[in-house]
Amino acid sequence: MSLVGGPSGMMPGMRYLFVGDSMTVGAAGDYTWRYRMWQHLCGLGEPFTVVGPRDGLYDRAADAAVSADYADPSFPPRARRHLAGWGEGWLHLAPVIGDIVREHRPDVLLISLGLIDLGFYTDAGQTAANVERFITEARGAAPGLRMVLLPVIPNTRADLDPGFADQCAELNALLAKAVADHDTPASPLLLASRPDGYDILLDTYDGTHPNAAGEHKLAGAFADAMYQAWGVGAPYDER
Repeated sequence: MSLVGGPSGMMPGMRYLFVGDSMTVGAAGDYTWRYRMWQHLCGLGEPFTVVGPRDGLYDRAADAAVSADYADPSFPPRARRHLAGWGEGWLHLAPVIGDIVREHRPDVLLISLGLIDLGFYTDAGQTAANVERFITEARGAAPGLRMVLLPVIPNTRADLDPGFADQCAELNALLAKAVADHDTPASPLLLASRPDGYDILLDTYDGTHPNAAGEHKLAGAFADAMYQAWGVGAPYDER
């Protein structure tokens, strides 16, 4: 474990890095599932810190993640940190994750990637190769790193495009294989479950990006996976 500062000085605590695409970075006016996860971690009463090189939300007018307009303005700047980008996927983050891990020293990566890759850049096999590179680069920077991967949640495109739906299913199978192949006691890998009852019509505002209900379900998928597999934290309690 890393050491982070607390009210009584230096004490042990986990360092979390949120990694993702537009579903993770969020847009101006969103709470984001990162905020929901931060609330959950605060509720555990244990020291932790959130790390990462970015802290902004996507601003559609600027076409860049330059907004600080979180739905809850009391969300602390130090807890807004992340490595997520609108339009970024495994393809974009695999080449940079090693340097980010070396600089920001996370203990746990919470990763939601893949949909944008399949939608615009790579097929399932090519995306899986970028997943492998990401794992290798991240571990090269921190051999004891833990990672939790969320399966791809198909968006409304999958309802209209059977080929895209097949690619999402294939990538999820390849993600499961990558986790099984590379999980080690020294550097645990975990594939979270698709959030129970996640409905793209009810849990998103546009068929892709989570609304408040979806944000809770995404955060809960990560929190419950860590608790069930590693005994870290507690089951997610939506507030």
